[in-house]
Amino acid sequence: MKTGFIGLGKMGFNMVEHLLELGHEVVAFDLSAEAVAAIAEKGATAASSLQHVVGDLPKPRVVWMMVPAGRAVDAVLDGLLPFLDRGDIVIDGGNSRYTDSVARAERLRQAGVRLLDVGTSGGLDGARHGACMMAGGEREAYEYVEPLLRGLCVPDGCGYMGVSGAGHFVKMVHNGIEYGMMQAIGEGFDLLRASGFDLDNETVARVWSNGSVIRGWLMELAGKAFAQDNDLGWLGGKVADSGEGRWTVEAAIDLGVAVPIISGALFRRFRSQSEENFSDKVVAALRHGFGGHAYQAPGAGEEKA
Repeated sequence: MKTGFIGLGKMGFNMVEHLLELGHEVVAFDLSAEAVAAIAEKGATAASSLQHVVGDLPKPRVVWMMVPAGRAVDAVLDGLLPFLDRGDIVIDGGNSRYTDSVARAERLRQAGVRLLDVGTSGGLDGARHGACMMAGGEREAYEYVEPLLRGLCVPDGCGYMGVSGAGHFVKMVHNGIEYGMMQAIGEGFDLLRASGFDLDNETVARVWSNGSVIRGWLMELAGKAFAQDNDLGWLGGKVADSGEGRWTVEAAIDLGVAVPIISGALFRRFRSQSEENFSDKVVAALRHGFGGHAYQAPGAGEEKA
């Protein structure tokens, strides 16, 4: 399938590489000419504009956006719409707020264009080697691009969630759960550190990663972080929140659903901006491990990638 791809950041670039390896043709565009040139060297067709992306695709066109949530998504849609025709499909693979996705889908529907909101999980490794995707939107549009999505995902890692907004809603809740899981891991290692035992955190994480009830990728990432330094002295403990945790808590308030663990994890991130402890360092290390999120060095006010 020949696909247009807009947004060659850390996730987008890796996804395009994966698509090319799967044998798909990709017409790629980014505001960074360097990123476009780099992906062209991998085999993608370099596009100089949004119009160029659309003009180089067969109908019905499939255009994938992998850009930051908010104004950037609207700016890309504004730039694309004049060149799209009825039946074309636009995929928003970023972390857009689900209410925005509902409104955008309706706007595009009036022009005959179909929007799929596809929440994407798995971090940089998933983007490159097999992700997890949760899709919302018109079912017929999903079925048309399903082979593309399944190729990008691990086995059973892709599914249709429902009408417009459902994909990004499920991904939002996923990220809220992620907040709680990382916070629990951080607090556990903080307690181990305070125990008085001379514990090697890398060894603990390795053992917990093999056969225990709490084994998983996050625990493996913890082990890799502790391999660099048992006390995580290479990073500070300020933990940013990228929005999804806030949206999850706000949705829970609107729906009257109790989410004390997710709420507590979100508020702990707020607290880390002024008062950090070891648990915050663990969470910062996990975020950097799976998503390449920036972190702060000890005592520094500037984030490192």
